[in-house]
Amino acid sequence: MAKHHQSHLIFNLHSICHLLFVLSSISSLAFLFWTYYHPCSCNLQKPITTLHSQSQPLFSGHLPSLPSAWNHLSFSPEPPPKRLNIALFVKRWPQANRAGGMERHALTLHLVLARRGHMTHVFTVSPDASPKAVHPNIHFHLSDPTPFGLMDPAAAWRQFEALNSTQPFDVVHSESVGLMHPWAKRLTNIAVSWHGIAYEAMHTDIVEDLVRRQGEHRSPDLEKRLAERSFRIIEEVKFFQNYAHHIATSDHVGDILKRIYMIPEERVHVILNGVNEYVFKQDSVSGHAFRQQYGVPESAGLVLGMSGRLVRDKGHPIMFEALNQIFMEDQMFRKQIFVVVAGDGPWADRYKELGPNLLVLGPLDQGEIARFYNALDIFVHPSLRAQGFDQTPLEAMISGKPVMATRFASTTGSAIVSSELGYIFSPTVESLKETLYRVFRDGREVLEKKGKAARWRASKLFTATKMAASFERLFLCISSNERKQDTDYCKYPLPSDTFLENS
Repeated sequence: MAKHHQSHLIFNLHSICHLLFVLSSISSLAFLFWTYYHPCSCNLQKPITTLHSQSQPLFSGHLPSLPSAWNHLSFSPEPPPKRLNIALFVKRWPQANRAGGMERHALTLHLVLARRGHMTHVFTVSPDASPKAVHPNIHFHLSDPTPFGLMDPAAAWRQFEALNSTQPFDVVHSESVGLMHPWAKRLTNIAVSWHGIAYEAMHTDIVEDLVRRQGEHRSPDLEKRLAERSFRIIEEVKFFQNYAHHIATSDHVGDILKRIYMIPEERVHVILNGVNEYVFKQDSVSGHAFRQQYGVPESAGLVLGMSGRLVRDKGHPIMFEALNQIFMEDQMFRKQIFVVVAGDGPWADRYKELGPNLLVLGPLDQGEIARFYNALDIFVHPSLRAQGFDQTPLEAMISGKPVMATRFASTTGSAIVSSELGYIFSPTVESLKETLYRVFRDGREVLEKKGKAARWRASKLFTATKMAASFERLFLCISSNERKQDTDYCKYPLPSDTFLENS
């Protein structure tokens, strides 16, 4: 009986993995096709501050049919004549330094939109403290948390309905399932931005199991979790159809939504994540001061940095093991490499075991994190999470630093699209070690060239300004369709579009 049960479990696990392999193959083929016809054309000699005029726009036509990310287009730097009234549903609002990628995305995006004259009403959970008033055009509508500490979706919807009946919203923006699908299906002017879907989450589960150390037992609930993920994918394929417009934050997710989740292409819009370019920027003076302040030795040959939550799924077990092995194998590497870690979590104390050439700083505020990036020669992002499109590598890139990151499709399809920009490794200790040795051999001169190319790409695509301009145009497009306005904002280009491209 036990053998029969064990065989049944193995069969189920193999079936699930086979299903995922088939789905992944479809998505991978699509990704390879896309990258073949859209190669990176980074020009390392082109100064980043130059603006040049294009005689022809990159795209002309109906914006919802745009096959690539909206970030590649250029929109008017001047605010549009129409000011939008936006409803934003987000599960949590950033509090001090405690914010995940989705919350930071909401704050960064809607702060820029507010500064451009648009009004945003935020429907979210009541936090421990009242949300900080970030701009007069941003207003909060708070609901009491559920027993799990999450936003009460029914209460938020009632607040929305009451306000919408007196001052109708031009567009509704949901950060992931901030507004759940039973209510979303009642709206035609809703756009949802996805920061992680079940299809990607299953990939994460598989990766985390594959990196188990020798002798480490498999998680007892892995099969149950994979089965739940499989059914979650099926459920998402069904209820995602209830959202009128979908915003993918990476090219890879856009492809999945179209090909795997079968959402019509004109309802899927790729708008890549952006970071505040006025906070995160190249500044060698602040970087040098940061090194002095925190005691980074002047003799360090290369300074590597990591930031964020120091937990298992962010890849710190494999990073710790890779560094530990290299430090024992190569005395020159140990003498020349200095590692700075910003963040907290269970692996903070473990890193301290590696010796005096590794510094754990704890969590830093945004201003200090900006200085932290400038103190590095390269930023390392060993995450095991395949979900979403992480912002920390983008912050490092726009600060002029190359990135060393896990080989996940969102990263290789949107950020580190060639070796000119950084390094990619598989989520294994062996691959991570090999890449660390390559970085060490390349040295500072090569890293500076890669950092220049990384900054060029990030300044072109990954700024908060470019992200917000793309969202603004999409919201105007949705609104113009709803309100039957004179200006068809779904057309590109408009006379006000500049065709200037950051280079």
